[in-house]
Amino acid sequence: MEEHKEEEKVHSKKKRNLTESFRDNPWIVSTIVLGVFALILIVTGFTGGLTGKSISADDAGEGLISYLDSVGYSGFELQSINKVGGMYKINTIYEDEEVPFYVTKTGYIIGNSLISILEKNEVEPEQESEQEIVKSNKPVVELFIMTHCPYGTQAEKGFIPLMKEFSDVLDAQIRFVHYFMHEPEETETPRQVCIREEQADKYLDYLECFLEGDGVDEGGYIKNGNDPSACMKKAGVDETKVNTCVNSGKAEEYYDADSKLSQEYGVQGSPTLVINGMIVSSGRSAAAYLDTVCQAFTNVPEECALSLDSQTPSPYFGWETTGTTSAGQC
Repeated sequence: MEEHKEEEKVHSKKKRNLTESFRDNPWIVSTIVLGVFALILIVTGFTGGLTGKSISADDAGEGLISYLDSVGYSGFELQSINKVGGMYKINTIYEDEEVPFYVTKTGYIIGNSLISILEKNEVEPEQESEQEIVKSNKPVVELFIMTHCPYGTQAEKGFIPLMKEFSDVLDAQIRFVHYFMHEPEETETPRQVCIREEQADKYLDYLECFLEGDGVDEGGYIKNGNDPSACMKKAGVDETKVNTCVNSGKAEEYYDADSKLSQEYGVQGSPTLVINGMIVSSGRSAAAYLDTVCQAFTNVPEECALSLDSQTPSPYFGWETTGTTSAGQC
């Protein structure tokens, strides 16, 4: 009897922690990987993840709720399922809070693990000095993001200073992952990829303006990018040329190239850092990116002696920094 009461206490505490995490950081949930969904779907008879075949929206919703129940988090109620890009957005309610999840059509939940919600996993990934980084004379460094992923914009803000300071000794690019999760991305991604490819000298100026955000605070974060037209004007971007690129189909060609690379590298989240073709771990401050990238040079250049900002940028938009660091992905 006493043992049963202890189990109830643990479960009750776990449930409170989960709810508190959702309420403190509601944006975390939509960018967290809960695990390999297909392994759960096998139990319930859904095998999309193993066969590569698409599962239905109903199966995705039922499988998600079954998975949450199976790992001890009952109480989620399925509200609606929408198709977003190449995946399903599954809207649930947990203790009167709206909680969205994203599931691919082959049955994988996108993100980190449920334990990171419970523990509010806002910890800088350990800098593994022993991690294998392929060296070269001029490293190719690619940061894969989504334009409206809160962690992707966070990473961009730390990565841009490195791109500017290392432009002569580094082949650094911001690229786009092979899927969308946030509605504005399907409009903003073509715009950015056209500026990057056809007006490269204006791209970082445009991006810095866009990442300022519109200044509208929602729950402690600026969640909307700055006005694209205003930013193109400020950066000296030829908007007519951008529109031609988007409408002619060139944007799709440019994005397809990024998407292909993203899949070839095995990118599974935004942001993901790839150096000389290998996925690499790094913190998200400018100083952390500098430390990581400088391990990739055959002969370390003098730029590696630079002192860059060690403060981690905040997620979403705006140029504030945060007292905590993050390993989250979309």
